[in-house]
Amino acid sequence: MGTRWSARIVDPPAGCAPAIEAVLARVIDQMSNWEAASAISRFNCLPVGQWMMLPREMLVVLRAGLEMARLSGGAFDPAIGRLVAQWGFGPPGGGPAARGPGAPWTAIELDAERARRIADVALDFSGIAKGYAVDAVAAALRGLGAAHFLVEIGGELRGEGVKPDLQPWWVDVEAPPGLPVPTLRIALCGLSVATSGDYRRYRMEGDSRLSHSIDPARGAPIAEGVASVTVLHDSAMQADAWATAITVLGADKGMALATRHGVAARLVQRTGGEAQEYMTPALAAMLD
Repeated sequence: MGTRWSARIVDPPAGCAPAIEAVLARVIDQMSNWEAASAISRFNCLPVGQWMMLPREMLVVLRAGLEMARLSGGAFDPAIGRLVAQWGFGPPGGGPAARGPGAPWTAIELDAERARRIADVALDFSGIAKGYAVDAVAAALRGLGAAHFLVEIGGELRGEGVKPDLQPWWVDVEAPPGLPVPTLRIALCGLSVATSGDYRRYRMEGDSRLSHSIDPARGAPIAEGVASVTVLHDSAMQADAWATAITVLGADKGMALATRHGVAARLVQRTGGEAQEYMTPALAAMLD
């Protein structure tokens, strides 16, 4: 996934490290666009119209991604791999991004255990797979009997139980560099958090900051402005996908959508060197 992971476990049962490594290896084998032999890479290379049996976990993530695409009106799109590669944020050799009559995600068809492309689009789970991996690692630890732990993969976290001093797993949300934003401190007790930001993966073209977050409607990186979005959710996968969708939609539409669905979210808008903070009622209630 091109990132790091960590797990802090209170009284860890035997076998935690190999269990975590097995989960991550499985996710990479199924969902990494950077591995030519992964399930997602093989799917993207199939002839248009050909069905493929998908591994169970990849199928779970694809179904969740398509549902988020529906909820967000396509702002989150798990089939924008061609656009991601075109703008230099994916593996090379992805082919050009053809603009068809519909959104990329609408070109993915599913049945019980199979999927196919009905147009030349490419799956890309970069906005959801890390969150799924966090959930999967947490499930593996619970299966081994661990009750108190904090799991982190590339800035997406889940906390269960409490620390040895009986304090919750307190986490300070990373603020966008250079912006005067109040520290958001949260207690992760059976809760996950994900943050999407324009300061993590980007490149500069002249004076313009090109974010790795792609707006499917524009076929290009999101317009400058959204510095970061943080989402708290029971599921790290859902938090990851919601953070991506809100980032693409922007302050007005994104936070309105999150509010309608009761999502706990904070958005930081970049205006020059200043910052404007937005918070949904669900998050404000959690902080009271």
